[in-house]
Amino acid sequence: MNFSELSRVIDAVGKDRGISREIIIEALEQAMLMAARKKLGPTAELEAHWNDEAGEVEIFQFKKVVAKDDDISDDDREIALDEAKKLDEEAKLADELGIKLEAVNFGRIDAQTARQIILQKVRDAERDIIYKEFIGRKGQIISGIARRMERGAVIVDLGRTEAIMVRQGIIPGEQYKPGDRVQALLEDVAESARGPQLVLSRTAPAYLIKLFEMEVPEIAEDVVEIRLCVREPGERAKIAVYSNDRDVDPVGACVGMKGIRVQNVVQELRGEKIDIIPWNEDVTVFVRSALAPAEISMVRVIPATNTLEIVVEDDQLSLAIGRKGQNVRLASQITGWKVDILSKSKLDSRTKNAIKNLTNIEGLTDTLAQSIYQCGFLNVLDLSRQTPETLARIPGFDNEGAASELKRKALAAVATMGEEAASGRLDNIAIPVTLGGGVSMNKNATMANADARLKEAFANAETNSESSGDGETK
Repeated sequence: MNFSELSRVIDAVGKDRGISREIIIEALEQAMLMAARKKLGPTAELEAHWNDEAGEVEIFQFKKVVAKDDDISDDDREIALDEAKKLDEEAKLADELGIKLEAVNFGRIDAQTARQIILQKVRDAERDIIYKEFIGRKGQIISGIARRMERGAVIVDLGRTEAIMVRQGIIPGEQYKPGDRVQALLEDVAESARGPQLVLSRTAPAYLIKLFEMEVPEIAEDVVEIRLCVREPGERAKIAVYSNDRDVDPVGACVGMKGIRVQNVVQELRGEKIDIIPWNEDVTVFVRSALAPAEISMVRVIPATNTLEIVVEDDQLSLAIGRKGQNVRLASQITGWKVDILSKSKLDSRTKNAIKNLTNIEGLTDTLAQSIYQCGFLNVLDLSRQTPETLARIPGFDNEGAASELKRKALAAVATMGEEAASGRLDNIAIPVTLGGGVSMNKNATMANADARLKEAFANAETNSESSGDGETK
């Protein structure tokens, strides 16, 4: 293949792939330069330049002008003055004279080498173009066609290149066949030796946000903001929204008339339930919305452990927790706090037990124990580990002397009770239990008797079940 033929091929490739003319010219110059070096040797000082008028690459060999032939030590790098003047009348001693060489003819091997150089340049340029194109679209929704599956991942054709949607980026239950349309978030664009690696995701919270931006004009206009978003892909999601215009309801804007906006998003996410809640900087108000539809009776903030203690009526407990703990788990994620949910009956029981535990301290009445409990101290052991400065915040012990005395008595109670009892955890300690006949035994023995009674109850239940089954068969 001669050079002109090769040039036409590369020009066609450049047009097809959108490669700039300058890159093609650079590749041609490099290919011609390599071919010339093979013919003239590595010591020759060569340059290649594109002649736009002639439509060809010109090769120049540079030589230093010396006085005469006897002064030449390297024919590839030096030329006598008289020879130089034949090429350029204004040539002078010590000049660097550029001599245009005749067109370099490509042999078979040279043509292959040139082809490789040019194609590599084209590939590099193409990768660079693709990277620049998609790096600007990172974090946006793009669409493509599923081509194949590889180890659980979906390879998606985006036209000029391919992207990958790994297993973690696929909503559970989704399946793709070759030819299926794929819409996803361009989560990452990374450079690699094999070209840009485009990673897609349909499970990222950002994907859900972008879907709402497409459906809700108020979000695109910055009237409504999605402040927070958490997801369990394919199951449930929560988004916290805020309005910069007091006349615009952020929840209503996202829901849309007759729920059309949110339903469009739900449909795209294959039925994923979406809770839209108003954002509030007051975490006690915010968590009430986050746990909806459960009705919250009380919220207690415990900054020391970054915990929100939520109290609900007994009939609201399962609703607050949600299926497999989903509701409370998402509420914890969106608020950024640990969320503990207690039923009213459990709270009452815990309060009663805590007050009873605290009254083991000498001189502590139920009223004082109640005051201590309300300050966040749940047992004697916890109280004994506090500093007098901390205990001084409790009403009735708001001076150094009273606080120090309370700590001393708490330590004395721990020494008498033992740490397990002082902590309120009684499962593994011996508790005297008086039985008939005045015999005293520990809790372990009592539990053994309870196990025996439980086994008996199970046996009776199985017997009754078998009898009931026989009757139904008949």
